[in-house]
Formats: sequence, C-alpha cells, structure tokens
Amino acid sequence: MSDFILKRLPLGMFWPTFDPFLFCAFHNDKYPEGDGDMGPAASLVGRMLGQDFVGMDGWRMYHGKKIPGFPAHPHRGFETVTIVNKGLVDHADSMGASGRYGEGDTQWMTAGEGIQHSEMFPLLNEEGNNPLELFQIWLNLPSKNKMVPPHFTMLWDEDTPIVKALDGNGHETSIKVVAGTLNDVAAAPCPPNSWAVESESDSHVAIWIIDLPEQGQWTLPAAVSGLNRSLYFFEGEQVELNGVKGSINEAFVLKSDTSVVIKNLGKLARFLMLQGRPIGEHVEQHGPFVMNTKAELQQAFNDYQMTKFGGWPWPRHDQVHDKSAERFAKYADAQVK
Repeated sequence: MSDFILKRLPLGMFWPTFDPFLFCAFHNDKYPEGDGDMGPAASLVGRMLGQDFVGMDGWRMYHGKKIPGFPAHPHRGFETVTIVNKGLVDHADSMGASGRYGEGDTQWMTAGEGIQHSEMFPLLNEEGNNPLELFQIWLNLPSKNKMVPPHFTMLWDEDTPIVKALDGNGHETSIKVVAGTLNDVAAAPCPPNSWAVESESDSHVAIWIIDLPEQGQWTLPAAVSGLNRSLYFFEGEQVELNGVKGSINEAFVLKSDTSVVIKNLGKLARFLMLQGRPIGEHVEQHGPFVMNTKAELQQAFNDYQMTKFGGWPWPRHDQVHDKSAERFAKYADAQVK
C-alpha cells in the first residue's frame, strides 16, 4: 500500500463508506422498453418480486412489483442524496410533495424527524431501452439536527456546476460539483440543516463526479488533513494514481491532505468522490433509521408505528406520475418548479 492510499476495497452494488457518509448504492440497470404502464415490457417470471436484487438480464425490479423502484418506506435521522446520471425517478412523500427528476439531476432530502417517500423508476420509452444509472448516498446528520423538519431540495442538472480542466496534451476532464467547492466554484445550495452546510467551513463535505477522457490526466487537489476521502472507480478500464495502477470497480481511501495525479490508461474513466470531516458521534442504525442511541432508535420505531410520519396521501405506494409529465418538483407548500 502506498503512503497516500490508506485502503483499496472492491466495489459491488453497495459501496464502502466512512463517517459522515453512511451508505452508497450504485444502481446501473439496463431496462428494456416500457410496457405502456411504465413497467418493463418483459416477462417477470423467475424474479423475486418485492425483493428483486439479483440483476437478471442486467436489471432489477428492487421492491417494485409492476414498476421498478422503491415503494413507500420511512426514514429518520439522516439525509439521502440521489444523483441520477441516466433515467428518471418519480418521487412522492408523506408531506404531499412530489417530483420527477433525472438525466443529471440530484435530489437532496433531509429525513430529519421522519418522512415516508417512494422512489420509482418509470420506463417511459416504449420504443427502445430505458437505461438507469444513479447513486444513492446516505449522509449522516449530527445529533442536534436529527429531529429537524423533513425537507428536500432539487439540484437540477442545469444548475449544477461542472468544472473543466485541460491537461498538457489538451485532454479535458469534467468534474461535476454536487457538493463542496472546486477551484472557487461552489455547488448549488443543499438543505439548510445538512452537515454539508451547518458547519461548511469545517465539514469540507464534497461530492464530485469526475469524467477523465481517454489518455487524460487530472490532479485531485489536496484538502485539509483529518477528512475521510474516498474515490470510487466505477467506469473505465485502468488508471494510475500517483503512478500506482488501479482497476475498475475499486474504491481508494485516500489521505485527504495529499494531491493525487490521476492518469487514465484506457477508455473514458469515471469516478465518484465522497469527502467530509467525520461527525464523530456514536451511530445506532437499524434499516431506515439512523440515531445516536438505542433508546432513540426504539423511539423511531415507536413513532413510526404510531404516526406513520404523517401517513401516505397518495393513491398507491408505488406512486408514479403522468407519463406525459416533464421533470418537475412540487414542494409541500405547493410550489412547483
């Protein structure tokens, strides 16, 4: 192991994460054409509907039975950051908010004191395939913010900054800045109670998607010491990090105060970078709830059983929106963007 790479870990669907991050799932599904009702025009025989994570034929229904995705389920005590590179997601929640987003958009949702939401993947193209590629990242909340009111923010693709960098041979690297700052370019604002902004000057939270062209080279700048910084190599062939070879489907846990020259040795190489100062608090997690003590965790289950976090105001738990709807966000206060 080199002095700047602290760990090298293999990647599957669920990626290793470190405080302040709790979880990262990479969904990469090659869905077939839609059946006219936003489900797949393909046989579902042989799939464990309701729990389909196998990846038969290159795609999954997840918890959906007719439409792929995740029907209504609760969360408390953390945030979800859902970055959709390809495809669409239909959102609905217990606040009465809804939306359709994708093709580069990010939804940043603070679960706080408790919310139910559904995340369905409508297959709108009935003439061809419906590829879906997304990251869902769970970012912890510090104890003082675990019970804030739920909230979500849409970071539309058009409003998400992309930093371009040319190397000495004219190859251009693109870095999408979902959170944090790169070369004085700051990401769009995320929810107000997030660890990413509550102590922004100290938390150093960064979420970047890095696209390195064939034969391209780019230097990941050094940050301050004491951060957890992970670089996930999810598309491409082979790269060098400060001269150390790495292959696709690897995670590199890096020293945060050391710059790293990334050289692409093959076709387009793509990375997700997660970085942040640890919150440093004890975590008690069970399923969709993340608290600091076992008593708080039990209270979360009790509260959900009693209140359903506001109930479910939608006609179906796998709520999808009209097929003709464009990308939109309707907030709990009825504002539509």
